[in-house]
Amino acid sequence: MNYLFKALNDETRREILELLKDKDMTAGDIADAFNISKPSISHHLDILKRADLVTSEKSGQFITYSINTTILEDVLQWILTLKK
Repeated sequence: MNYLFKALNDETRREILELLKDKDMTAGDIADAFNISKPSISHHLDILKRADLVTSEKSGQFITYSINTTILEDVLQWILTLKK
């Protein structure tokens, strides 16, 4: 869970999740939405993948990313259990 919060602690990664909320996107499409290098976007996507916030599927030379809402639902349920 610690890695999840680290992943969410970055504005760029949160913006990537916002993009993926609407539709699945390739890494190139995601990179085009930002004014940072493609290797930087790849790094952010890797962190999001390790935190299970996104999933990826390779199709030919493209990798398509999707948001993993299951992990977010699990975290929300956990947070709600903290409330007394």
